[in-house]
Amino acid sequence: MATFDAILFDLDGTLIRNDQTGEDIYAGAFAATAIDPFGEPSDLWSALDGPPDPDDPEAQLVSGFDRVASQYGRDVDTLALARGFMETVDYTAVSFLPGAKAALKTARTHAQVGLVTNGPARRQRIKLDALGIEDAFDVLVFAGDMPNRKPHPDPFKRALTRLGVDADSGIHVGNSLEFDVVGAQRAGLDAAWCPGDPEYDFETAQYAPEYVLSSLDELADVLDRL
Repeated sequence: MATFDAILFDLDGTLIRNDQTGEDIYAGAFAATAIDPFGEPSDLWSALDGPPDPDDPEAQLVSGFDRVASQYGRDVDTLALARGFMETVDYTAVSFLPGAKAALKTARTHAQVGLVTNGPARRQRIKLDALGIEDAFDVLVFAGDMPNRKPHPDPFKRALTRLGVDADSGIHVGNSLEFDVVGAQRAGLDAAWCPGDPEYDFETAQYAPEYVLSSLDELADVLDRL
């Protein structure tokens, strides 16, 4: 096994967590309007199609609230709910996941370090600023501002190109099998999967990450072994 010349990280769910609860944000959507609450946050999550759409999150939320309102027989202004939802989200309300700061520090001693996140810069930079870690990366790739997002290989390839590193000399660390592991491997990188939840139960047979980490604390052991 060779050492890595580039170590790329996902952001949300890998390095950081959002400290606002889904319940708080869902309740805030109604508090921002004159609409009596109905449903549960889980109803909205189930009604949304796929991951958040960085290009048009408002339209995606309107569609989700439309479905929930129909489910509960309510005829309400779902655009107002969507906007109330977005106004409630505080992108500064973030904190490090266990082992994240140490993983970034360790990565820096082994290779160049990059960030590849599906969120747009306008949102993700707020989180980086809140935690003071923008300088921890040699390159930042906000795939939400690109034509193709993870698991498409383009975001990973952009990071590697900017770092001047070949794909077979890079590794990507992320919490999503579908987006991080698949995307990294499509781009030719090794993938380290770190679900961040010791109780996470997922059939991994259809996926084959090169490394499986129970926490980011284990990344140092992987890099030191190499």
